[in-house]
Formats: sequence, C-alpha cells, structure tokens
Amino acid sequence: EPDPRFTLANERTFLAWVRTALALLAGGVAVEAFTGALFAPPVRVVLSTVLLVLAALLALGAGARWLRVERAMRRGRPLPLPLIVPVLAGGVVLAVVVLLAAVVLPRG
Repeated sequence: EPDPRFTLANERTFLAWVRTALALLAGGVAVEAFTGALFAPPVRVVLSTVLLVLAALLALGAGARWLRVERAMRRGRPLPLPLIVPVLAGGVVLAVVVLLAAVVLPRG
C-alpha cells in the first residue's frame, strides 16, 4: 500500500483537474449565452464547442490519470506522464486562435 499522503495528493490533483474542467464548461456555456452582441454566431458556436469539448476531455482524462497514478503507486512503478496537459494546452491555444481571429478579422 502506498503512503496515504500520496493517495490523497493524487486525489487532490484529480479534483484540481475537475475544477478546471468545470471552469471550461462554465466558460463554454457563458460564451454561448452571453456573447451574442460581441461575436458572430459561427464564432460563438466554434468557441463554445471548443471549450465544452475540452472540458469533457479534461474530465475524462482526469479520471483516467487518477486511476493510472493510483495503480502505479500501488505497484511501485514510475508515475505515468500527464497526457492531459498537452490536450489542455492545445485546446486553450485553439480557443485563443478563434478569439484572435474574431477580434482581428472584420465582421462581414
């Protein structure tokens, strides 16, 4: 059995990822619900979809990572790499690109 402190730290990390996923979920809903005057409908749909899909992937990835880390600790193996980090970074970059395009490109 691993030290309980490590198991609890793994759980706190999982909860931090879930909090981030919930924030992205709220952001996706807010973009669709409250930015009608700011962005054209296609921009709103793309941006909110990116945020909502990213939230779902992050929540799923957090659960999978918690399980993989827990198993590795119990078996005395090296901890796995956090594969959800590049997913989160890529999704945020995509959202920023959509926002920049909406701000820089003229509305037509």
